Amino acid sequence: MKLKEKIIEKLLAACALLTILTTIGIILILLIEAIAFFQEVSIIDFLTDTQWTPLFTQKSYGILPLLSGTFLTTAIAIAVALPVGLTIAVYLNEYAPKRFKKILKPMLEVLAVVPTVVYGFFALMIVTPFLKNIIPELSGFNALSPGIVMGIMIIPFVSSLSEDALSSVPNSLRQASFGMGSTKFQTAFRVMVPAASSGIIVSAILAISRAIGETMIVAIAAGHQPRLTLDPTIPIETITAYIVQVSMGDVPYGTLAYKTIFAAGITLFVFTFILNNISYWIRTKYQEKYE
Repeated sequence: MKLKEKIIEKLLAACALLTILTTIGIILILLIEAIAFFQEVSIIDFLTDTQWTPLFTQKSYGILPLLSGTFLTTAIAIAVALPVGLTIAVYLNEYAPKRFKKILKPMLEVLAVVPTVVYGFFALMIVTPFLKNIIPELSGFNALSPGIVMGIMIIPFVSSLSEDALSSVPNSLRQASFGMGSTKFQTAFRVMVPAASSGIIVSAILAISRAIGETMIVAIAAGHQPRLTLDPTIPIETITAYIVQVSMGDVPYGTLAYKTIFAAGITLFVFTFILNNISYWIRTKYQEKYE
């Protein structure tokens, strides 16, 4: 038995070490290629230039248009996902019968496993034509449609994690609120939600990280026109969509244009790394502990 336990322990340690080594390998590849890019392009120009045209005759390497497109679609997505996801979480935790909750929660989580390419074509073929009936000036490729569909995609992240946070709040707080004469609605939004606020904030930040890293929806429905704009009705390009565009094989391997995907990738990695660490810090610092 001791030998078996030691073997299992070593296997578990090897699995943990493999994930660490994989992460280190990814970071090293991004760093090596990004350093090679920045040896030819000034990092100041990369961070401040307002034009991104590495595939054009007149080349510019300013990442700001890709960042603006990424944050525009992400802002739209979280504006959709956060209120809807939080409302669903409160309903599941406070109002839904237990049988219905057992059915509804897994059905919601199915949204998270739908291939993102399906969401992309849904945004392009269904959502965009529908929005054009409401906003006639909306372009065929735009930031609004993929942003909304990304919001639908990340609803399970917000609703499931927020519901778990609400479920961890002791029932004694709920009963105390009822004892003070509060209604179920007041108890839900003035007692339970504030008590679970750290978990809810973490769920929102993780959903933002998921939206920032989304690829196929924006690659299909947002267009490939990098613009420094906050107008959601026109075509834009995100960091992930640009990486897909260059990775299609039209750009020769090893050229400066090819190396731009690693500069864009390290930028994306830095932002998601910061967001994940913020969520970890919030969870550890503000998490309520109940006896």
